[in-house]
Amino acid sequence: MPMIDVYAVTGTFKNKHALARDLAAAVMRWEKVPEISLFANNTAAFVHDLPADSLSNVAGDSNYIRVQVLTPIGVLDRDKQLGVVRELTDIVAAAAGDPTLTTRTWVLITESPEGGWGINGHANTGADIVAAARAQLTAIAQDKSAAK
Repeated sequence: MPMIDVYAVTGTFKNKHALARDLAAAVMRWEKVPEISLFANNTAAFVHDLPADSLSNVAGDSNYIRVQVLTPIGVLDRDKQLGVVRELTDIVAAAAGDPTLTTRTWVLITESPEGGWGINGHANTGADIVAAARAQLTAIAQDKSAAK
């Protein structure tokens, strides 16, 4: 259940809501979690507009994008990391309408420590999240069975 933050100069993206949705959906796919409300409702992206003078590299350029992905520890193995970085970079460039932006997009993956993923006022461990997902999947299966 990642949280994604995108930082860019104001005006970079025309449809920030669609960008946020697309980024969240992409990371959820790469995490390969079930499409249940536990994950869909708790995987989100936030797009932050910055004044042009609020960012710079050493050369003085301010036309960069920073995407920070915070995910529970151990969820993204190396193949998933590579996939997430590539897809998020492509999504950002497409949302900005600038294919050259891929060379100026930084994607940082950060893992929260065990027990450092809070939802509903509780600091969840990986086991807590797995148990909640299993409970929801069981309830869905029972509902389907009862409907037959």
